[in-house]
Amino acid sequence: MKRKVNLFISKVISKLPVLFFDTFAIPLAWSAAYWLRYNMQPFPKMLATTHSFLALSVLTAIQAACYLYFRTYKGLWRFSSLNDVIRIIKAALLAVMLVIPVFYWTSILHHIPRSVLPLYCIILTTILCGGRLSVRLYWDRRSRGNHSKEVRRVLIVGAGLAGESLVRDLKRGTYYQPVGFIDDNPSKRGLDLHGVPVLGAIHQINECVKTYAIDLIFIAIPSAGSALMRRIVNYCERSNIPFRTLPGLSALASGTIEVNALRPVNIEDLLGRDEVRLQWDRVIAGVQDKCVLVTGGGGSIGSELCRQIMALKPRKLVIIENSEFNLYRIEQELQERYPAISLALHLVSVTDEMAVTEVIQNAAPDIVFHAAAYKHVPLLESQIRVAVLNNVLGTQIVARASVTAKVEKFILISSDKAVNPTNIMGTTKRVAEIYCQNLNKRVTTQFITVRFGNVLGSAGSVVPLFQKQLKAGGPLTVTHPEMQRYFMTIPEACQLILQAMVNGTGGEIFVLDMGEPVKINYLAEQMIRLAGKEPGKDILIEYTGLRPGEKLFEELFHESEQLVSTEHEKLFKAQYRELDWEELTQTMRLLNTACNTSQEHELKILLKSLVPEQVTSPLPLIEEIEDAD
Repeated sequence: MKRKVNLFISKVISKLPVLFFDTFAIPLAWSAAYWLRYNMQPFPKMLATTHSFLALSVLTAIQAACYLYFRTYKGLWRFSSLNDVIRIIKAALLAVMLVIPVFYWTSILHHIPRSVLPLYCIILTTILCGGRLSVRLYWDRRSRGNHSKEVRRVLIVGAGLAGESLVRDLKRGTYYQPVGFIDDNPSKRGLDLHGVPVLGAIHQINECVKTYAIDLIFIAIPSAGSALMRRIVNYCERSNIPFRTLPGLSALASGTIEVNALRPVNIEDLLGRDEVRLQWDRVIAGVQDKCVLVTGGGGSIGSELCRQIMALKPRKLVIIENSEFNLYRIEQELQERYPAISLALHLVSVTDEMAVTEVIQNAAPDIVFHAAAYKHVPLLESQIRVAVLNNVLGTQIVARASVTAKVEKFILISSDKAVNPTNIMGTTKRVAEIYCQNLNKRVTTQFITVRFGNVLGSAGSVVPLFQKQLKAGGPLTVTHPEMQRYFMTIPEACQLILQAMVNGTGGEIFVLDMGEPVKINYLAEQMIRLAGKEPGKDILIEYTGLRPGEKLFEELFHESEQLVSTEHEKLFKAQYRELDWEELTQTMRLLNTACNTSQEHELKILLKSLVPEQVTSPLPLIEEIEDAD
């Protein structure tokens, strides 16, 4: 409590000079208004009357209240902007509008010349704005004088709102001197923004760098899609000087554009797509004030889901995670960012039926996001039992517990590897899909499946591997020259999962629009270039051959699944395959038995029976297992 009081006192003291100046400006402007009204007499007689002093007292009180209402004292004068000017004008106008009826009711208005009040308003605004502008100019000149020997010449790509805001920030006395803009809009050619000319188009970047002795390139197009970013980066790389970019608008804190927000261009900028437009009103309504449970909440997808869910203000968030470190890390982050929202954490594996059932029963969540899964394709080829236990039986355990707890919606996070699977990971995810979709028709809980491709930067993905190999000096290992994958960023994937959650009514398999597939060798080449190296010269790319279970091309839906559009342009629905429920539950029991007895050969046969499109070596029929029992 004492600390809060001291903090309040220090804030008040820091604002005293501003409050004193603004208050002193009131009688000064009032006197100047009289002085102008009476042809600049040394001391107008009307100013010395009792009515004038009474009017000034009333005006001072009302004007001070308007200062407080519009918070004209809040801004730092050295960073004064148009917003500060607007607040001052509003405060002056409102004070005059309020004082006129007060003067009328108290009969003071009859003794005051009519021109004094508008003159007062103009003069007060001039004094307040002039004081702030003087301080800003002083600091700007002082900063430029201090750093004149260290100024770096900057070329800004993008002469839009972001570029204009960035130039204003650069001109406040930083180490950077904006020399010119680059913009493809021909109507902007030759124009100036804050005294900085538009020099040319994107294809002229290299020419401008040489002509104007540019030291740095700043890319100021937060709304740029990946195609435009690739084009800009291509020309920036040819200039052989450093370049940085502003993040997307969604990543800019409060939409503020400043030099501190600039960062190196990363691979997500080149592979990401246009920003997803969610139906935010529906998404917020679907999560706000509800209890939400996330399994695998410490993983790459699960943790980002938790962040986005917390931002939507649920009543409570429950996290199930089997990694102690991941659970601790997400706990620290969420408690720091959202201290007011209830958070429950459980160090539990989804294969622990008793623990999972107890957690879900006690939490009674409205929504369950099942993100817990093993996803490393080559590793799981030799770990079939563990893959089935976690990805298939773990899903069954969480699904059953959710039904018992009367969960409203259950969202299964699946993978494009579940389509025509060539590996154990994809096959187990396909079985999980089949189970949830067939369970949906028999219970009140709505089971929704969301299927998407690779996410950039997720645990075990190719991007962190390439980053590690780059730090070691290479080579970057690619399995095949024609290997290609669909990519999206983790935040975008999670946003679309939330959109699918509100769009789904049960039984759907939602397929996310993954854009165009990207060749892995292109990804490797771009990451090498972004590191300032030359592919094949500074860093080699080595082709190692396909690993067990890998495909050259991934698919997002099976040929027998009819893909239909939804009301959201980034979401599609695929029809699911309906199975006989008794046969499905019998096979699930056999899978459980085979896991308990470590019969991996039988597990392969059972998986094949549920997913006949799986591409594997010939296996015995399922009847052989039943006969053996």
